[in-house]
Amino acid sequence: MGVLANHRYVKMNGIGNEIVVVDLRKDAKPATIGADEARAAAKPAGAPYDQLMALYPPRLAGTDAYVRIYNNDGSEAGACGNGMRCIASLVADENGKRTLAFETAAGILNCWRNADGRFTVDMGAPRFKWNEIPLAEEFRDTRMIELQIGPIDNPVLHSPSAVSMGNPHAIFWVDDVAAYDLRKFGPLLENHPIFPERANITLAQIVSREHIIIRTWERGAGLTRACGSAACAAAVAAARLRRTERKVKVSLPGGDLDIEWRDKDDHVLMTGAAELEGEGVFDAALFEKAAT
Repeated sequence: MGVLANHRYVKMNGIGNEIVVVDLRKDAKPATIGADEARAAAKPAGAPYDQLMALYPPRLAGTDAYVRIYNNDGSEAGACGNGMRCIASLVADENGKRTLAFETAAGILNCWRNADGRFTVDMGAPRFKWNEIPLAEEFRDTRMIELQIGPIDNPVLHSPSAVSMGNPHAIFWVDDVAAYDLRKFGPLLENHPIFPERANITLAQIVSREHIIIRTWERGAGLTRACGSAACAAAVAAARLRRTERKVKVSLPGGDLDIEWRDKDDHVLMTGAAELEGEGVFDAALFEKAAT
């Protein structure tokens, strides 16, 4: 029947990013969640989500859990900043610790609770080399790459910045993020051949040297109210272009995140809220077809 049948889940909200958390740390033999199973869990009769965060027993000393991250299309993600804040909130409430560490596909991510109750996630250092993002062809300067949508002489979107925050991002600089049909362009750009592992597609608007507005089409999840790694990628890309400072507020449809690209070690810190929405148990009937 799979891993999730009859399993308890917690539904959370990371500034509009719908997160479902499944704690497998105490299961006798926690198994990998299959793609069909992850898709089934996201159905309206299940617990619709942008990302599902599965907690496994820690594999490395000093970490609180090993985390696998699933998009609602069943694919796995390397990073999810909003989801990390959500699981940090749950685990901190459970064990009373203010500082936690989680192993993910993107490496070990450290999280801590601030005095105001919000959580900060150290998303690690961004990657800029074309083959680390990755891109399908070499670009010596990924601050702007050759990519456009629309007529050659009058493109609708063009020259995005490319960066990896543990997952690939393309950031298109626009005057007004609301002026574009991201639901139309997002799928085309996510699956463009230049991105061999697909990409998160973000429209970014510079308000000031301390403020950016973004909207994101999230790889494997679609149009989202919030994407923490996209906020980090946009902040880093803007600073690389010298359009902003290294510490900015990033406004997303679901709320604001504080992003700092730290000088001393190049790490990106993301600070924001995490809210509990409720909990439930997955109906085994959801996964009958997924198990066949």
